[in-house]
Amino acid sequence: MISTLRETLRLGLIALIGLAVSPASAQEPFYKGKRLSVLVNFAPGGSTDIEGRLFARHIARHLEGVSQVVVQNMDGAGGFNGSAYIGEIASRDGTMVGFLGGTAWQYANEPARFRTDVRTYEFIAFQPGTTVYYVRKDVAPGMNDAGDIVKAQGLIAGGNGVHNARDLLIRLTLDILGVQHRYVTGYRSGQTARLALQRNEVNFYAEPASAYRGAVEAQVIQPGTAIPVYVDPIYNGETLSDSPQVEGLPIPAFQELYRKLKGAPPSGEKWDNYLSVLALTSAMGRLVALPPNAPEAAVTALRNATARLNEDKAFAEDSMKALGFVPNYVTGADTNRLARQTLTVKPETRAFVADYIKRANK
Repeated sequence: MISTLRETLRLGLIALIGLAVSPASAQEPFYKGKRLSVLVNFAPGGSTDIEGRLFARHIARHLEGVSQVVVQNMDGAGGFNGSAYIGEIASRDGTMVGFLGGTAWQYANEPARFRTDVRTYEFIAFQPGTTVYYVRKDVAPGMNDAGDIVKAQGLIAGGNGVHNARDLLIRLTLDILGVQHRYVTGYRSGQTARLALQRNEVNFYAEPASAYRGAVEAQVIQPGTAIPVYVDPIYNGETLSDSPQVEGLPIPAFQELYRKLKGAPPSGEKWDNYLSVLALTSAMGRLVALPPNAPEAAVTALRNATARLNEDKAFAEDSMKALGFVPNYVTGADTNRLARQTLTVKPETRAFVADYIKRANK
């Protein structure tokens, strides 16, 4: 009798414990059995694509139960088409996430272009970045040293689109240095612009550090076609610092080259607006975001997976081989607030840039 009572109580206790924990323990991982599409807003072969594919390849191991992670490219309009697609058309069920380059500046500069407010996206992570500028050596009178850029004659700068942040930085840095140049834009990706430089259609261009280490060095620097000129520093809105992505590269930061050539630090309206653009592009070079109103469980799962990616040795090794550095994604419960807070610029800066874009090639 006593043993029977004990057994009854034991079974009852187990049942109660099961009821207490079943909602949490029985809840299946959000991505179990689902396919996740990573939408990259530039064409295959460019720096955003290379980084997006690395992200997709390794994030799969950290999303429990996911059936497949695939990459989808949607380029056009300097990355705008893919960025807008995430907010306007992409499914909001958590099965498509954007891996976006240049979006922070595009929105901050021209928010009206987006029919869906980018600040309503669900931000998973963002990654700081920097850009390396390079020039063909055969530009007259001969480019053998970074300082020769101020002597350049017949310089033709390539770009991806007049609204593209990198295009703005290319033009601004050349204008700040006082380098006369012609600006040719509309190349679909960094890879196509790089090919144009190799064919001598353009002779000056800039690419993210990932593309520089992963492709530019081997394709145009080591063969002697071009030389690096300067890199963008990281700017947090208050101070300038060196980017770890270009650590070990013997290339001066833009402001350092300017000081060396001009004998004083850069200043003036164009410099101030260069810093404004840089604050967004260097701090938020890459955005990882779900569409607005995506399931909270999807947001949490992807943020947790991205945090684990930061500690993933296989991802680090793969990144070093492909990029020459290891991306570090800023992610966590505060990501939405930080991203939304950063997605703004002063009205006077927006007015300057709008006029500056209109004056391209005029």
